[in-house]
Amino acid sequence: MTARLLQIDAFTSRLFGGNPAAVCLLETDPTDAWMQAVAAENNLAETAYVQRRADGFSLRWFTPSTEVDLCGHATLAAAHALWTEGDVPPGEPIRFSTRSGWLTATRLGGESGDTIELDFPATPVQPGPPPPELLAGLGIETAVLTGLTRFDAFLELESADAVRALEPDFRRLGRIPLRGIIVTSRSDDEAYDFISRFFGPASGIDEDPATGSAYCALGPYWRERMGKQQLVGYQASRRGGVIRCRPEGDRVFLGGQAVTYFRTQLTPDVLNS
Repeated sequence: MTARLLQIDAFTSRLFGGNPAAVCLLETDPTDAWMQAVAAENNLAETAYVQRRADGFSLRWFTPSTEVDLCGHATLAAAHALWTEGDVPPGEPIRFSTRSGWLTATRLGGESGDTIELDFPATPVQPGPPPPELLAGLGIETAVLTGLTRFDAFLELESADAVRALEPDFRRLGRIPLRGIIVTSRSDDEAYDFISRFFGPASGIDEDPATGSAYCALGPYWRERMGKQQLVGYQASRRGGVIRCRPEGDRVFLGGQAVTYFRTQLTPDVLNS
């Protein structure tokens, strides 16, 4: 019994940027408890578990404290791992069976392309009042818009400076029973259409560096406001992340690059623990 483990920086073209994810390529069925223990040991925002099946690959995502229903950067990392490890031919699309249905990864430009595009479900914003403690936990008094997506609270602020200046009270935000909090504004940099940050203390992640699944809400939201079919978002975390969005109906196509940081083999002691 063997398993390969890779750490990959996703939604970036350079090492030490974007969002790091662990990808575990499995040959046998582990227990949920084992997957959670390994994710906690990795101590990254997400660990992705990938296993071949007859019609594609199964894919599950774990934070250090819980399993989640959708994760963009770890899906991008999983696709990058399968192509670079030779498990899938470079020009062949990859189908993942997940808790959010079938997701597809395509290598744009064929086998020589370095951009991966993910086909994800849209998670539109439903405007409404913010959950209790949210504004206070972010250290703000008002927002241009507040609402909820399938997973997260959502806020638009008046400026990119306001988004970058946030210094949240993570303990307070961690009491809000949602996966996370998306905060966004129009960009003040012409290279990007909008910027965002993502906070997920209730999921064990104070601030996530580059959150692909958040753009399933951000893409449709900014398309409606800006009238653009192709958008580029910048996640204004310390590491930074660049994510391209192409909303189409109830789907959002997310584009980005990835870089492998390391590759290793799990020891028999780990696999049998």
